[in-house]
Amino acid sequence: MKFTQTDYLGTKNILRFPDHYVAVPVKVSDTDVTANSDGKKIVKAGTIVGGSGGKALADPETYSVTVQNDADAEGVLFNDVDVTHGARSGAMIIHGFIETSKIPSAPTTEAATALAGRIVFLK
Repeated sequence: MKFTQTDYLGTKNILRFPDHYVAVPVKVSDTDVTANSDGKKIVKAGTIVGGSGGKALADPETYSVTVQNDADAEGVLFNDVDVTHGARSGAMIIHGFIETSKIPSAPTTEAATALAGRIVFLK
């Protein structure tokens, strides 16, 4: 008999104002995600994601989001998503105030411009 033990610790809050945000369900792709030292492919909360040309937000059931810290950015991943065994469901923040000190990498100028008016990055 084989089993896998997963420890679930507290989730990381990336929001400056936790009661003021809008998130939509999305499918998170496992494309170009590198496995960590435990062999797990985890897309971290706060990762800037999107589809190609805004397609994920327009049709989230068809298009998967990938890491998009560029002009194709559509939102910010709300929680960690484990894509070790393929694409998984997640939530993408499309409106809110994000703490840059709590996300894996700061938004590029292109990503910040693409998300302007919907997402504000605060230090």
